[in-house]
Amino acid sequence: MRQYFDSQLKELNKSLQNMGSLCEDCITCATQALLTGSSELGDKAIELEHETDICEREIQSLCMKILYTQQPVARDLKTVSAALKMITDLERIGDQGSDIAELLRHTSIDIRSNSSHIAAMADATIKMVTGSVDAFVRHDAQLAVQVARQDDEVDALFTQVKDDVLNMITSGKKHDRNFAEQVLDTLMIAKYLERIGDHAVNVTEAVRMGLGETEEN
Repeated sequence: MRQYFDSQLKELNKSLQNMGSLCEDCITCATQALLTGSSELGDKAIELEHETDICEREIQSLCMKILYTQQPVARDLKTVSAALKMITDLERIGDQGSDIAELLRHTSIDIRSNSSHIAAMADATIKMVTGSVDAFVRHDAQLAVQVARQDDEVDALFTQVKDDVLNMITSGKKHDRNFAEQVLDTLMIAKYLERIGDHAVNVTEAVRMGLGETEEN
C-alpha cells in the first residue's frame, strides 16, 4: 500500500515539474514577444498557457485521488496540499503570460521607447518564476526564501514604470488616441508582470509548506 502511495507521490512531483516548466516557457515567450515584437513567440505563449490549463486539471485529479484513497496525514498531507496551492498560482502565471501575448496582438506598442524600466521588470519576473520552480525541483527552502525577496525589486520597477507612464501622459500628446492606447497598454503589461511576481512568491510559499517550513524558519 505504501509503495503504491509513494509511486503516486512521484507521479505528482513529476507532473508539477512539467507544469512548472510549461509556465517558465510561457512567460519567457511572452516577455520575449514583448521585447522583440515577435508574433510567433506571442502565439507560442498562448499555446503553452492552454497546456498549463490541461496540466492543472490532471494534477487536481491526481491530488483528489490521493486524498480520497490514501487519506494522507502529517508531511504527506502537507505535500498534497502544497501541490494544490502551487498549481493554482502556476496556472495564473500562465494566464498572465497569455494576457500579455493577447494584448500584443492588438497593439503597436514600442515598449522600450515607452518605458526604460519594463525590460528590467520582465527580466526580474522571469528570474522569479524560474527560481520558484527550481526551488520546488531541488526541494530548496532557502532558495524559495531568496526568490520571494526578489519581489521587492519587481515592485520597485513597477513603481518606476508608473512614473514613466506619468511622464508619457504629461508629454503633450493628450489628444492622440493611439498614443493614449500605448500608455494604457504599457501600464497593463507592467501590472501583469507585477502579478506574475506575486504568484511566484505564492509558489515559493507552497514549496516551503510542502517541506514543512514556516514563515519563522
